[in-house]
Amino acid sequence: MTQAGPGRDPEAVSRFVEGFAAQLVEAGMQRMPARVFAALLSSDSGSLTAAELGDQLKVSPAAVSGAVRYLAHQHMVAREREPGSRRERYRVHSDQWYEALTNRETVVKRWAAALGEGVRSLGPDTPAGRRMAETLAFFEFVDGEIAAMMERWRVHREKRFP
Repeated sequence: MTQAGPGRDPEAVSRFVEGFAAQLVEAGMQRMPARVFAALLSSDSGSLTAAELGDQLKVSPAAVSGAVRYLAHQHMVAREREPGSRRERYRVHSDQWYEALTNRETVVKRWAAALGEGVRSLGPDTPAGRRMAETLAFFEFVDGEIAAMMERWRVHREKRFP
């Protein structure tokens, strides 16, 4: 069962899912989470059950479960209970890229804190301490740029998708 929707070519949707997943894999995402994410993103509702994902991608429920666990940890999908059912649906966030990048911002802040400790322990005037300080300055710069970019995105998104 392909979540192609009315008037869509299921084969074309499948090609998109696999092609986009391949791009995500090339960028560093694991293969199964990439496929699950692409399938969710291409569904009209943005939400599918494990059975629907398994049918569409021709994979086991265990493969779907592991992929969803990874994607939820990356803040790219959420688990939801179907009302009156024990079945879970997996939903792609409407702002999944914002969530994923914001999650990366948290990682950058943790790295910056660790690098600051490294500069203090190595000494800022040693070659290693100086290299560490430059790396720290880079992450502080990136952190500021991410915050500013996310604010510009919020303004742009509100104008473009009211």
